[in-house]
Amino acid sequence: MLLRRYRRGRLRAREFPAKWIPILERNFLHYHFLPEGDLRELLGHIQVFTAEKRFFGGKDFEVTDEMKVTVAAYACLLLLHRETNYFPGMQTIVLYPTEYLAPFRERDPTGVIIEGYQVRSGEAWQRGPVVLSWEAVRRDSRRRRCRHVVIHEFAHQLDYESGYAEGTPAIAGRISQEEWARVMRAEYQRLHRAALLGRATLLDRYGIQSPTEFFAVVVEAFFMCPRALASDHPQLYGALKTFFRQDPARDWLPIPGQASDRSTSKRLGK
Repeated sequence: MLLRRYRRGRLRAREFPAKWIPILERNFLHYHFLPEGDLRELLGHIQVFTAEKRFFGGKDFEVTDEMKVTVAAYACLLLLHRETNYFPGMQTIVLYPTEYLAPFRERDPTGVIIEGYQVRSGEAWQRGPVVLSWEAVRRDSRRRRCRHVVIHEFAHQLDYESGYAEGTPAIAGRISQEEWARVMRAEYQRLHRAALLGRATLLDRYGIQSPTEFFAVVVEAFFMCPRALASDHPQLYGALKTFFRQDPARDWLPIPGQASDRSTSKRLGK
C-alpha cells in the first residue's frame, strides 16, 4: 500500500506530456473551464490512470494515445477533491471503433428469460472491464449535451465501490445515506412519472431502467449540463455537489457565448 501510494505520488508530480495537451484541448470539453488547481489535480490523475489501467482494442482495433487520454480525462473528472483508489475493481478498458453487439440475458415482467444481442456504445462490469465505442466517446466529447458515455460507465464503477450496484456509491461523510436515498428516490420517481406521461425531461429516460442506471444518468447531467440540472433539479444537484465536492455549474461551464478568460498558457503557468 505504501509503495503504491509513493508510486502514484511520483506519477502525479511528473511533468504532463506536452503532446497530450492538444488532445485535451480538442476532446475534453472541461479543459478550458476547470479552475487551475482542479486542472493540475486532473492532469496528475490522468498520469496515474494511464499508467495503471490497461487498454485493449476489440476486433484488432488499434488504441492510440488520443483514446487513452480522452477516456482517462473524463473518468478522472469523477475523482477530483476526494480520496481515491482509481476505480480499484476495474483494471481494463476495451475500445471498439463503433457501436458493438453484446449478448444479454434478462427476465421480462412475466418471468420469461429473454436472451439475444444488443447494440451498445458502452458497458461496465463489476470487478471487470469497461467497454466503450470510440465513435461514441469522440462524439460525446465534442458536443455540449447532458450525456457522455465515459462518465456514464465510470459512474457505474463508482457505484460498484460500495459493494452493490444499487445507485448508491460509497458515501464518505458529507451527506448521510438517508439524505442521499431520500433525494435519489424522489427524483427517480419524478423521472418515472414524466416518462409515463410522455413529458420531455432534462434527464435521459434510460435512467428509469433501475436506480443503478438512474445514478449513472444523473452523474452525466451533473458534469455535462450542470447549470440546467441545478435549475431544474436543485436538490439532486445539491446531493451530487456534496458527494463529488465539485460545483461545475459555478466553476466550469460558462453560459453559452460567454468567453472564458483562462487561456492555455495562463492555466498551465507558462
